[in-house]
Amino acid sequence: MRALAARRRHPAAIVVLLFLGLLVMGGAYSLLAPKTASAAAASADTVAQGKRLFLANCASCHGMSAQGGSAGPSLVGVGAAAVDFQVGTGRMPLPQPGVQAPKLPKVKFDQPQISALAAYVASLGPGPGIPGDQYTTPLQPGTAQNNERIARGGVLFRANCAMCHNFAGSGGALTRGKYAPTLQGVTPKHIYEAMVTGPQSMPVFSDSNIDPTSKQDVISYLETMQSETAVGGMTLGKLGPVPEGLVAWVFGIGILIGCAVWLGKKAA
Repeated sequence: MRALAARRRHPAAIVVLLFLGLLVMGGAYSLLAPKTASAAAASADTVAQGKRLFLANCASCHGMSAQGGSAGPSLVGVGAAAVDFQVGTGRMPLPQPGVQAPKLPKVKFDQPQISALAAYVASLGPGPGIPGDQYTTPLQPGTAQNNERIARGGVLFRANCAMCHNFAGSGGALTRGKYAPTLQGVTPKHIYEAMVTGPQSMPVFSDSNIDPTSKQDVISYLETMQSETAVGGMTLGKLGPVPEGLVAWVFGIGILIGCAVWLGKKAA
């Protein structure tokens, strides 16, 4: 007993106990922590393939180690979601310098290559991961709960996004030649990735700003806006009162003037 008590009072005892506690906590966390899409580890072969693609197609602007330079920003810490969005929408590799990278209809890489590029960039530093189907599947209107969430998504969109993207997601002009692109036809996954990465002039909406469930509500609202029936007739791109007023003045008043001229000639 005296020998055991002496060991307890040894100066190194507290260090050993702390080490054992940290070892137990670390092991328990690695076993019990939930495995999310952003934390999923890519295989070494996938990362190596992504590095080869990066060096051949991206390093001229972003640097050999993705550290960035005068022609492109650093990609360390942007996460897999940023790569999946930029490359998956055809914005990258950038075809030519400009104030903003446009979305292109033709994507240079297929999905396995995009995933490999994303895995390589994700290996350089922690960042937002590619979202799963849990929060990127749009809710279908019909039930009271879904209708309430879709309406809540509309409130969130109008409060945070409509000033740039238009109330219906049709896009709009910004300063210095930049623009907020249309959200019509954009896949739910890319909308989610844009919210968590903040491409171009867009701010980042982290989970502390808009949680994943609310992001799904916003996506559901946009999907509902695109699929709803236009009960008022032609939507004119849902661009607001400017094109509507233009059509009213040019066509509406033009037709009235034509009718007045015709009636005047007929009376004469």
